[in-house]
Amino acid sequence: MAGAAGDDAGMDAVQRRLMFEDECILVDEQDNVVGHESKYNCHLMEKIESENLLHRAFSVFLFNSKYELLLQQRSATKVTFPLVWTNTCCSHPLYRESELIQENYLGTRNAAQRKLLDELGIPAQDAPVDQFTPVGRMLYKAPSDGKWGEHELDSILIMVRDVKLQPNPDEVADVKYVNREQLKELIQKADAGEDGMKLSPWFRLIVDNFLMRWWDHVEKGTLSEVVDMETIHKLKD
Repeated sequence: MAGAAGDDAGMDAVQRRLMFEDECILVDEQDNVVGHESKYNCHLMEKIESENLLHRAFSVFLFNSKYELLLQQRSATKVTFPLVWTNTCCSHPLYRESELIQENYLGTRNAAQRKLLDELGIPAQDAPVDQFTPVGRMLYKAPSDGKWGEHELDSILIMVRDVKLQPNPDEVADVKYVNREQLKELIQKADAGEDGMKLSPWFRLIVDNFLMRWWDHVEKGTLSEVVDMETIHKLKD
């Protein structure tokens, strides 16, 4: 790995610290915990491919009271998928007691609350853990560039709530609320390569496979009717 040190020399200090200090939860394809590994190793495509490292993740979809979806653009200093637009918040439960709790996905919901504060400045009282609805799980693999990528078992959480935002520039370059038509326009731009618009692979998988149906039920207040945490959808980027 002689080249790795040179490649990492330009890594942002905040992202470097998180890459080595954060311990992701390793799971098998049935979402059973099998160990833990640094965020750094979990996102090296070489390790993903040679050791089949699969880690637990979550994706938050936060809607306001007008049923608009909050999107974020990842900061330029992010190691994977910099400046890519994605759903409200995407990250990992860490290998720590509070985020390993399996019951009702409480560990994942605790992690989501932590990261909404870290990334978007949303205080815990604005995002109570009991207001997250886990709606589904998917397994996917996606390279970011030649070195980095994702191999995640992702739990998707939905919340409908008006919140105050104070985005952290180390994590987030921009934010916007979109309605369905505006999201469709963003997707068309990304497909056409207009304005440098790029969407994260996990966000695109969720949009293409699930989101519009869920959005219908968010607006009707019937989200519980589409919850399926039994199935693990294996999706390809």
